[in-house]
Amino acid sequence: MERINIATGTPWEPIAGYSRAVRIGPWVQVSGTTATGSDGKIVGVGDPYTQAIQTLKNIESALARAGAALANVVRTRIYVTNIDDWEKVGRAHGEFFSNIRPATSMVEVSRLISPEILVEIEADAFLPDAA
Repeated sequence: MERINIATGTPWEPIAGYSRAVRIGPWVQVSGTTATGSDGKIVGVGDPYTQAIQTLKNIESALARAGAALANVVRTRIYVTNIDDWEKVGRAHGEFFSNIRPATSMVEVSRLISPEILVEIEADAFLPDAA
């Protein structure tokens, strides 16, 4: 099966050796994604709900570039720096996935790559027509 690497052009992708998303056959794996705006700055500093919304928009964009959509997502993994924010982050997740209902988990981590980042989300998608 052909492997398609999806890049966003950020300077750290080649440094760390990763892709925003990878598609192999019917599977699309989206890397840990944060609330980075088109200008490279974090959207919603101090606001976990706004960060989750931007993060999920970034995931949606990566999926589209790989030929997938949110409806194809079967699993998400949510990392938060404060588990007390679970309802805010969960509400944002629900706005994107309330009808799709992927398997998911949310875990608290001690920190993410930058102190202003409060949320990071991964997504796995399956395209049944490509199987």
